[in-house]
Amino acid sequence: QVQLVESGGGLVQAGGSLRLSCAASGTILSINVMGWYRQTPGKQRELVATITSGSSTNYADSVKGRLTISRDNAKNTVYLQMNSLQPEDTAVYYCNAKIASRSWHFYDYWGQGTRVTVSS
Repeated sequence: QVQLVESGGGLVQAGGSLRLSCAASGTILSINVMGWYRQTPGKQRELVATITSGSSTNYADSVKGRLTISRDNAKNTVYLQMNSLQPEDTAVYYCNAKIASRSWHFYDYWGQGTRVTVSS
């Protein structure tokens, strides 16, 4: 069984910072891409950023220069440093990882979500 557990969400004023963490645990052979997505009511979940096992990154245009994704492969953990937050960043943020668990087939796993609220 694989679990992704997120932490670090909360309430912050516009211009402030937060750091999200997501740790994968359980039976893990390998983790490929890890990433962060976000969702607001009535909208589809959207990509925020992804990072490969070799640390290649990809960002949504709306967050470039403000949000930074990183990972610690030894800890099976991915981070999202969020700076210069704006009210439009308010959402539930979900961690995602492509993980090989009991075989060498990679499956998508999701965290439970952590809420980020940015006040103006």
